[in-house]
Amino acid sequence: MQQTFSYKQQTWKRLKKNKGALLGLFIITIALLLTIFGYLIAPDGSPNADLQTVEIQAKKPGYTQQFLKIPDRIKSWDGIWIDHLFNGEKNHYKLIPISGYKIKNDSLFVNKFIDEDTSVVQYYSINDLTLNQPESFIAQNIIIKKYWQGTDKFGRDILSRLIIGTRVSLAVGLIAVLISLTLGIILGAIAGYFKGWVDEVVMWLVNVTWSIPTLLLVFAITLAMGKGFWQIFIAVGLTMWVSVARLVRGQVMAVKELEFVQAAKALGFTNFRIIVKHILPNILGPILVIAASNFATAIIVEAGLSFLGIGVQPPQPSWGLMIKENYNFIITHNPMLALVPGFAIMLLVLAFNLLGNGLRDAVDVKTPSAP
Repeated sequence: MQQTFSYKQQTWKRLKKNKGALLGLFIITIALLLTIFGYLIAPDGSPNADLQTVEIQAKKPGYTQQFLKIPDRIKSWDGIWIDHLFNGEKNHYKLIPISGYKIKNDSLFVNKFIDEDTSVVQYYSINDLTLNQPESFIAQNIIIKKYWQGTDKFGRDILSRLIIGTRVSLAVGLIAVLISLTLGIILGAIAGYFKGWVDEVVMWLVNVTWSIPTLLLVFAITLAMGKGFWQIFIAVGLTMWVSVARLVRGQVMAVKELEFVQAAKALGFTNFRIIVKHILPNILGPILVIAASNFATAIIVEAGLSFLGIGVQPPQPSWGLMIKENYNFIITHNPMLALVPGFAIMLLVLAFNLLGNGLRDAVDVKTPSAP
């Protein structure tokens, strides 16, 4: 007896056969985990991964540095664990780069690192450094840190800022897609279902919006609303709804003429119920495809705006902002400072494009399903 599958099961079976789509889904899942647990994973878990050590600026990947850790005498309460998970935890110590140390009696003499050829001798009381617990001095106050992706021009850990910057890219994509889907679905469904003057008004608005270059429209909205984290999300979302509206309008006009919609009208169902319960569920596939495409577009737009200085503002990490801060190193001794966030943008955009292409093939009912 031949086994039958629902539409969702058939779609998932087709999607699983697409290795590119699964690769994109895997990359997106990793990025989502980094977004949620970034501050727990990143070597620098301070807010915005903004621990600056100017003496070790612009170091290459794999750089290792020895530090003297000086704890604060008074630790202030700065939030609960859930706050630390999403906003990072303030460091209750200061790190001083050193090139060597020597213990003499109850004093510590260190060679403070200035640059490759320069150091300054400083001394500290071991009791003060350990808060009167000298037996734990070496283990807790002399540490070695390895910067797997090097440091930027402010001496911050590139890997940590790359990890924390993931949440900006995913957040702008998510919020922009939600805004664009909400506006696009509502206006597109109304225009396609009612037609007439409603359709003409909506399409006039779509054509006017589409005639304005996307970046110029984003610039105008951003400058009107101000620079900032949430402003850039809204600005990007308000420029991406037109493609959703055109797609939904066309799909609704096609589905509206099918028999089950005519039957629903004959039964006296309201227009709202017909649109929400009967039409929109049947055009969900194309909407998912364009949502994945818009997600990738939003990431690129946000990176471009941050690079131009009107997107996410420092010290908050953003991949586009990281490229802006370090692009001058491309033609000098350390090009990876700018290339690494560029590769991250390329990889995440590629993942959403692969997933979008896979969804496009999976929701195509004309494609034969796997046996």
